[in-house]
Amino acid sequence: MDALPLVALVAASAAVAGAARRTPVPAPLVLVAVGLVAGLVPGVPTYHLDAHVVLPLLLPPLLHTAALDSSYLDLRANIRPVALLSVGYTLFATVAVGWLAHLAIPELPLTAALVLGAVVAPPDAVTAAAIARRVGLPARVTTILQGESLVNDATAITAFRVALAAAVGEGMTWAAGIAEFLLAAVGGVGVGLLLMVPLHWLRTHLKEALLQNTLSLLIPFVAYAAAERVHASGVLAVVVVALYLGHRSWQVDFATRLQEAAVWKMAAFILESTVFALIGLQLPFVLKGLEAGGWAAALGYAAIVFAAVVVVRFVWVYPATYLPRRLSRRVREREPGTDWTAPLIVGWAGMRGVVSLAVAFSIPLVTHDGEPFPARNLVLFLTFTTVIATLVIQGLTLPVLVRVLKLPGRDPQTETLVEAQAQSEASAAAEARLEELLAAPHNRLPPPLADRLRSVLDRRRNAVWERLGAADPVTGESADDTYRRLAREMIEAERKVFVRLRDERRIDDEMMRTLLRRLDLEEAAAYRETDGP
Repeated sequence: MDALPLVALVAASAAVAGAARRTPVPAPLVLVAVGLVAGLVPGVPTYHLDAHVVLPLLLPPLLHTAALDSSYLDLRANIRPVALLSVGYTLFATVAVGWLAHLAIPELPLTAALVLGAVVAPPDAVTAAAIARRVGLPARVTTILQGESLVNDATAITAFRVALAAAVGEGMTWAAGIAEFLLAAVGGVGVGLLLMVPLHWLRTHLKEALLQNTLSLLIPFVAYAAAERVHASGVLAVVVVALYLGHRSWQVDFATRLQEAAVWKMAAFILESTVFALIGLQLPFVLKGLEAGGWAAALGYAAIVFAAVVVVRFVWVYPATYLPRRLSRRVREREPGTDWTAPLIVGWAGMRGVVSLAVAFSIPLVTHDGEPFPARNLVLFLTFTTVIATLVIQGLTLPVLVRVLKLPGRDPQTETLVEAQAQSEASAAAEARLEELLAAPHNRLPPPLADRLRSVLDRRRNAVWERLGAADPVTGESADDTYRRLAREMIEAERKVFVRLRDERRIDDEMMRTLLRRLDLEEAAAYRETDGP
């Protein structure tokens, strides 16, 4: 096996994603555009999306890191809109888009059209998170979109299996379809519930940070594989486990949390960059399947399906937003009111992604009767064009829409004030505990060391309040900026001395690495003390 094409894909994707951060265009869109162009360049290796690779190997870690970054409490507070979108909308879109495609495209039978509907139904978790971070959506809208994208893949994949069974001639009944859906949903949640406590226990009882992080990397694959082994939803199992572990992450050793955050941040960056590039690189495979001379009709059908996907989402989102509030006093009392702008954003933020393409490529070539799967190449083309159109059209215009609507985003000043108040309460508790400990005979310290503990506590308590202060009139720096700069300059001076001593052979490399690591930790601590949200 030649590993060079894979290494080249990952390296090029990371380079493009890094360069895209310097542009106003979201990185996913740049990666897709570069992939589209690269796929047509002669000599570029072919990269074929395989559902047997994407679903068990790429999807679990992407879902895991997205769920770890989500808030269980926020999702629970918004469980109704999240469920209506992730389950209700996905099933509605499967039927509605499939039916409209069947009516508009003569060569697309209803069974194949429902397969297409299931494939393009779920908005993508990776895309939703990436776009939401970039455009600065309101917190509740972001929570709803992230919650939807975490769960809807399970609904769509199950709906796809039911529709595919009917399309290939397995004689799937409505009762069997409902039973399979319930098995996938209940089973996936059940597997997640069974695994989350033992896995968390392991994480809190392993003493080596290296072993703990190895376990962290294996967890999404274990959860997904265990659920799929019993024909349940691996997606739901991964999400349930990750939400629980993220909610309980404060119980894990600090060294593990520091390493884990860095490891998952790097893994998410590499996987997300590669996934979006892979989407664009599928263009040659899609074009190869189209019949010569059918371009005009295929492009017309693509426009119809894209329009259906967009319209169907709005048809669901607005009633799902207002009808429950109108019909239920409990909903009105428990959930904040909203105007027309929030559902407009939710409706427009329906970008599709790699899961849709991977699932589409898993459609078999023939049915159980040995006949070619009806309009398979057309389904692949329509899936590809829908994914590209939603990413480009909706992805590019969503930031503009947010700015035009002037949605209230996160207020840094208010968040800093809340953070400062929380830090003040925590510091008061820490100060009381410190004095209690120092009063014990076995905890007595020399006054300079005791004062050092108090000064560290004071610095942590005052750091957040200082961010609310004015900038230096001469340098334009805040107190935090100055503190970090001076700390960095001091540490850099020490670092140069250690390197010089190593070069003069007065210390060896192992000692130098130990001393440099200590400085690195001190520099990280200086940044964390004054780092904003």
